[in-house]
Amino acid sequence: MRSTAWVAALLVVAGCSTSAKPTPVAAPTSGGVPSTVPSPTPTPTARVHRPVTIAFGGDVHFEGASAAALRSGLRPITPLLSAADVAMVNLETAITTRGTKAPKEFNFRAPATAFAALRAAGIDVVTEANNHGMDYGLVGLRDSVAAARAAKFPVVGIGLDAAQAYAPWRVTVRGERLAFFGVTHVLDDNLRAAWTAGVGKPGLASAYEEARLLGAVRAARRTSDTVVVYLHWGAELHACPIPRQYDIARKLVAAGADIVVGSHAHVLLGAGMLGRAFVSYGLGNFNFYAHGGLGAQTGVLTVTVSGRHVDGYRWAPAVISGGVPVPLAEASAVAARKRWDALRGCTNLAAR
Repeated sequence: MRSTAWVAALLVVAGCSTSAKPTPVAAPTSGGVPSTVPSPTPTPTARVHRPVTIAFGGDVHFEGASAAALRSGLRPITPLLSAADVAMVNLETAITTRGTKAPKEFNFRAPATAFAALRAAGIDVVTEANNHGMDYGLVGLRDSVAAARAAKFPVVGIGLDAAQAYAPWRVTVRGERLAFFGVTHVLDDNLRAAWTAGVGKPGLASAYEEARLLGAVRAARRTSDTVVVYLHWGAELHACPIPRQYDIARKLVAAGADIVVGSHAHVLLGAGMLGRAFVSYGLGNFNFYAHGGLGAQTGVLTVTVSGRHVDGYRWAPAVISGGVPVPLAEASAVAARKRWDALRGCTNLAAR
């Protein structure tokens, strides 16, 4: 959270508020009106919402070359993340040094120092609802929750039960109430049941539990100015959305989401407007062990909102080098933005 923002945040999995650079705002004092004198009835006025900038990056882990960020941070990309009021990425790893590998092809984990590296990069909240969030089983999940609590770092999409996993992180920026969800639409078939959070059951927030997810979004809509849902979704290496992405995006927007973004495909997908809401179908890799090609194309997506109104959005292209995202020089960035804009062609989204 930037120093200009007043933070009133609930860290769902940690049960405590964020410590990210708050600027306190004095609480209003009670009026001294005698009980015999009626208070004047205020004249109803439309609330004027203030602009808030939210930056998004794609998949983050600390394996292979990307582990360098644990020591040196994400310095090249930090200014872009820090310039926003709130920055969010997908943390595609368990935060643990223990546990047993899940029966799957790839297993990712990182030490608790990952949260310090993320904070230093200007990232304010992460989702761990993805197909690597429980790579080291229940032990790894419990360690992830404990590490987030100890670091006072907001994590969404995981929890010791469904109530925690499907709860949003809430933060107030210049009086604007924001709610951030994390949820996965990608789980291995043999692990889906075991990894999905339930009543009294640790796990991840799953989009396959559609009624629970949409109910949580509707509830947040009633008490929030802006609702954000970050999904792990799509098909690997597919640069166009698949049918279930179209379906869940429409349902989330109908339930009250203002911004729907996601990752998982390891390549970039298009973005734009779905009615009054903003949707990005794929943010690609971010801090990742990508080695050139489409998988190394990345960037920071910044969306500006005033309450439910999407004021605008901007793509700042970058390339993964040595596991870390590095912004492109302006000459290269112009061409990269054109390529990113062209990805909208198969999304059924509007530019504005």
